[in-house]
Parts: sequence; structure tokens; C-alpha cells
Amino acid sequence: MANPADYRPAQGTIPTQPGVYRFRDAHGRVVYVGKAKNLRQRLQNYFQPLSALHPRTRTMVTTAASVEWTVVRNEVEALVLEHTWIKEYDPRFNVVFKDDKSYPFLAVTMNEAVPRMQVMRGARKKGVRYFGPYAKAWAIRESVDALLTVLPMRTCAPAVFHKAERQGRPCLLGYIDKCAAPCVGKIGEAEHRLLAERVCQVLAGDAKPLIRDLTDTMVAASEREDFEVAARARDRLRALTSVLERNAVVLAQGTDADVFSLVDDEFEAAAHVFYVRDGRIVGERGWVVDKPEPLTPAEMVNALLQEAYDTAESIPAEVLVPCEPTDGEVIGAYLRGLRGASVSIRVPTRGKKAELAQSGAKNAQQVFDQHRLKRASDLTTRSAALRDLQDHLGLVEAPLRIECYDISHTQGTHQVGSMVVFEDALAKKKEYRQFSVADAVDDTAAMTEVLTRRFARYIEEARLSPEERETARFAYPPQLVVVDGGPPQVAAARRAMDAVGVPDIPVVGLAKRLEEVWLPGEEYPAILPRGSESLYLLQRVRDEAHRFAIKNHRAKRGKAMTASTLDEIPGVGPTRSIALMRHFGSLAGLKEASAEQIARVPGVGEATARAIHASLHGRDGILET
Repeated sequence: MANPADYRPAQGTIPTQPGVYRFRDAHGRVVYVGKAKNLRQRLQNYFQPLSALHPRTRTMVTTAASVEWTVVRNEVEALVLEHTWIKEYDPRFNVVFKDDKSYPFLAVTMNEAVPRMQVMRGARKKGVRYFGPYAKAWAIRESVDALLTVLPMRTCAPAVFHKAERQGRPCLLGYIDKCAAPCVGKIGEAEHRLLAERVCQVLAGDAKPLIRDLTDTMVAASEREDFEVAARARDRLRALTSVLERNAVVLAQGTDADVFSLVDDEFEAAAHVFYVRDGRIVGERGWVVDKPEPLTPAEMVNALLQEAYDTAESIPAEVLVPCEPTDGEVIGAYLRGLRGASVSIRVPTRGKKAELAQSGAKNAQQVFDQHRLKRASDLTTRSAALRDLQDHLGLVEAPLRIECYDISHTQGTHQVGSMVVFEDALAKKKEYRQFSVADAVDDTAAMTEVLTRRFARYIEEARLSPEERETARFAYPPQLVVVDGGPPQVAAARRAMDAVGVPDIPVVGLAKRLEEVWLPGEEYPAILPRGSESLYLLQRVRDEAHRFAIKNHRAKRGKAMTASTLDEIPGVGPTRSIALMRHFGSLAGLKEASAEQIARVPGVGEATARAIHASLHGRDGILET
């Protein structure tokens, strides 16, 4: 535990301009990020007597070992930089909003030559347009099915698309007119992109031009007595209307607004938003929040708006909130800059908007209640598991950071090592690492090589400055190292770590057969009660390391097998191999293709295509197995 007086900067050295500050721990890891209109005034608040600080603020300043700051020109820049750094460093004492569940989005992949409409979850990808999020995936699929009757754009996976392209005939959707079949040239890429743009326009809530076009088509066809065309336009108009009717009309037509609600207490909070476009709810989203720092509802709203509009596809003219944010003018200026037009942030007090806000508050309360029930059990269980692990293994401190290592190979070939990280008993996947092992004769030699490389890098990177450590990959030490195996693997790991110079980091092994926990130099395993949370935690850590190792081994083996097959073909180098795999999706897909289809791949001529086809099929034209 650090004493804030040891790293308190002299008051005269702290500027009085707007800026963003970072507190770091003894290892250089950022533990808290904040912004201030006046840096000197704000930082002075952290260096009061410890008894005058809020308990969570006291924990933060005693965990930190240094503080630094960056001056910016104005409060808007401070707001943006603070949010950027929170996303980059994931500080443990900052409020971080997390989705209470993985909400599905309806996405249109405008980054592809032939855009595709699909349901997507998880992190957003560049060049993809997202609509929603929606509460139910089945509701999206029903809407997509109806929308394809009107705008039949592509929805198939790349493998299906390329197979249809090779075979020269579309899939079932192409035959029933729910896909324009760009795979077989029924529609060109440019025309299909225009079709995708119209889909995006409808999903964004602007269906009026399409409704007008379909109505005009139906009327004109009826007048010239072309009843087949008129009936088709009528059916498409009905399908489009059914899509629009799935979204409830809650506000006046033409109203675009995001309606936020918030429920919180001293330690946790839950938030909810309704996305309203043209008076209809087109999506919703919920967050749950741990509050490691004390924040008022107004400060929570401030953080909520930063989170909500970090990756927003569109910003409406009106943002309705449960209370005025602390930095309302700054947030408003920030949103105006993103939207390119004025944005009103206000609290609804009466009418339909207030009623919708109350409905959102009920949703937020449900999110909050469900989270608290789950969290109470989960947090208690994880804390108990770490305490039990400390007691059973005789550790000096609870292992807040656990690293686990495993080796995977096929009879000694394509060896890879995996390192997975658990912090506070939860997987931290962005900290995972993989190692390629070249010449190890067995698992213990491979484990020695992996741990030697990992902790040699730690010793090297621990000498870096805090700024350089931000991009380092192995700068932070674990409180416990777990290896997959028994006494031989544990002994090898201990020798490797001692040789590098980290004898103070404890290491244990978890053997698969009897789930025994082995400590270095011990004749008998440590006894962890069957069914205990501490043993269950070690099993989860070991199983995750095993899964990650196998995944990377299979990828390495598959790449080597594909490369060796194509490398044997005259005239095929790395560039052509990549182009072939990208075009056909797999080696099996390439084997199914004819020489003429192979020749269509950019960079592959007819002579090379015939050589590839002959090599893959043998002299009699039968596929080799």
C-alpha cells in the first residue's frame, strides 16, 4: 500500500488548464483516468488526509504510486481524451459500462464487394453498418424475411456465395426471389450495392421513398392493366408495412430521439435506452455498471452519454435523460460535433416522452434486479475462491492475477504454447498470449522454453518507463502461475522461473487424471476439497489454457498443411496461395473448382490454373484423398 504523500507533485508544478490525468500503480499500470477543468484544483482533492477521502477514493490513491497529466485546449478535448484512455487502459477504478447481455444487431456489410445482411453480436467492425440493437434475435429474423420480399439483397455466408459462384446456379433464396443472386450475375455489384443502400435507408427508419415508389408502381401498373406487376408491388408494399408495424409507434411521426433511463445505488447501477426513429422504437440497449468510484446520478448520466455515443451509427436531434449531466454543455458540444447539427439534451417532464422514459426506467430496474441477483452470488463465489486458494496453497496474498500455461502439438510437430490470464477470477482475453515452440523434445522442455521467454520479457520490460510499458506485452507479473501437468511440469516451470530471476512468484500444477494440485518439491499433492470453488477456479483456468493452446495448434497445423500442399505445385508461391485460399475459402473448395474457375482468380493464368487442377486431381482426374 502506497502513501500518497510519497508521490504527491508540488502544487506549483500542476497546471491550472483543462486536462486529463492518470494514476499508475507500482508496475506502471494505469489504475484511474480522470478529466478536469482545472487540473491543479482537481488533483488537490486526491491528496487530502486519508481519513477525509471516500473509502473507494482512499483505496485508489493508496494503490497508485504516481500521477501524471496531459493539458488540452478545452473541456471537449478533455472529455474525448478521457473516454479514449478509459477504453484503452481499462483502469480498475473507473466506471465501465458493460452490456447486461449480448444484444443482437442487424448488420449490413458495406465493406464487402457484395454486401450481406446478417444478425451480428459482439464488437463492431469497420465498414459495417449496424441497426438496433434489438431485444430478440427471432424478431430480427422475422423482419429480415419480410424485408427480403421487397429488397432481395444477399444474406448468405461467404462459403455459400462462393459455392454458388463456382457452380453457376444460385441457392434456394435466389430461386424464390428473396435474393437478387449477384453470385451468378443476375444483378451486378453496383446494382446490388444500391439495393443494400436502400435496405440501410429503410432500417434507419426512412421508408417513405420506397413506399412512394411501390405505390406509384402499383397504381401505374393497374392503370395499364398489368395486374401481375401491380399484384407484385402490392405484396411488396404489404411486406414492407408489416416490417414497419413490428416497431411500436410511441411518439409523433417524424420524432427522432434516444430515451435514457438510469437506476443506481452507491456501488452499482443499470442503464437503458430506447432508440426512437420517426416516432417508432427501432431498438433498445441495456448496461450494468460497477461503481469503483463514488458518482452522483448527474455524473453517471455524463458517463452514460459518453459510452452510448462512442460508436453510435447515428445521433438524433433529441437526447432525453433522467437528470441533467454534470457537463451538459461540454457533452452537447461534443455531440454537435459528431452529428454536424444541433443536439438537444433535456429531461422530459410530461407527455408521451415522459411516459416512455418511465417505461425505460422499469426496464432499467429489471436489468438492475437481475444483475444484482447474479452478481451477489458471482462476486461472493469469486472472492471466496481466491481466499480459499490463498489458504490452501499458503500464498502471501490472494492471487488476483493468475496465469496458466499449456502445450499442444501433434507427435512433437507444430508445437505451440498458450498463456491465459485471469484477473479477479475472470478471464481477461486481451491479455492472452501464444508462443511458437521450435525444437523442444518433450512437454517439459517446451514448458521451460515458454516460461523462460515469458519471464525474461517481464524482467526486460519491467525496466521500461511507464509510457513504454503501456504497449509492452509482458510487463505485469502474476501472483500465481499454473501449469497443466504434474510434478515434472511443475519442476521444469520452477527451474525456468528461478533461472530467469523470478523466484518469488509461486507456481503450481494441475494434473488432469485425478485433478491433483502439485507444488514444487512436494512429495504429495495439496489437498483441495472436491467441489470447492478454489479447485473449480483452477480447473476453469487450466481448461481455458488447454482450449486456447489447441485452437492455436490447429491453426498452425492447418496453415502448414495448406502451405505444403500448394507449395508443391509449380508456379504457386505465397501470394498466389493466399489469393486462392481467399477466393475459394479452403483447400476443399479449391479442389472442387474447375481449371476455368481457378483461372478467374486474379494473378492466376490459364497455364497455372491447369497445373493446379492437375496437381490436385491426379492423372485420372479423381480427387486425391
